[in-house]
Amino acid sequence: MGFSESMESLKSFDINDLDFNNAGSWPGPIKAIVFFVVFAGLVFGGYWFLIKDQYADFDKIAAEEEKLKQQYEQKAFKVANLDAYRSQMEEMEKTFGALLKQLPVDTEVPGLLEDITNTGLGSGLEIKSIKLKPEIAKEFYVELPIDISVTGGYHDIASFVSGVAGLPRIVTLHDFKIAAEKGKKDSDLLTMSIAAKTYRYKSEQDKPKKKKGKGRKGRRK
Repeated sequence: MGFSESMESLKSFDINDLDFNNAGSWPGPIKAIVFFVVFAGLVFGGYWFLIKDQYADFDKIAAEEEKLKQQYEQKAFKVANLDAYRSQMEEMEKTFGALLKQLPVDTEVPGLLEDITNTGLGSGLEIKSIKLKPEIAKEFYVELPIDISVTGGYHDIASFVSGVAGLPRIVTLHDFKIAAEKGKKDSDLLTMSIAAKTYRYKSEQDKPKKKKGKGRKGRRK
């Protein structure tokens, strides 16, 4: 049967005449269409029920593989630079040890107050007051606040601040308050109030002690 004859038979074909029990008698074009529909359905069904989940698993495994590659590269980089890390750690330990030595202990606080006083007097300032406030315990250290009040010229105050910051012990300065000295309108003198903070080790005595409960053993009669 030629192509033109097949097309003519397709035009004259009525779908109601289809006999599913005798598919061999169907026209060639109808057979081809039905075959294509069935084939497409099988391909789609196979993809949906069999291959789709495998693709999802594949994407998941590929993402996990990429993550493992990144972890491997990071670890390989650390291993390759292990000697450099060790050198940095040794240098940091030395620096940390030097900083620890700058933390005063209790017996050095009076000496630190004396250093601050001498720095103020050496800068040409009048020391109005230096008050050591109660200690504040932090997680790894103890903070010792010091309220300082001085009077002098602008450059003298700047020299004092620089001198305190350059002391061999760690001293940080906070809350600057500078104002003209009261009662002296035409004077160049200024009054500065400043909060200084120094630090010391948090010793075992500073850590809260655990209370041990005393149990009583009862006697059975």
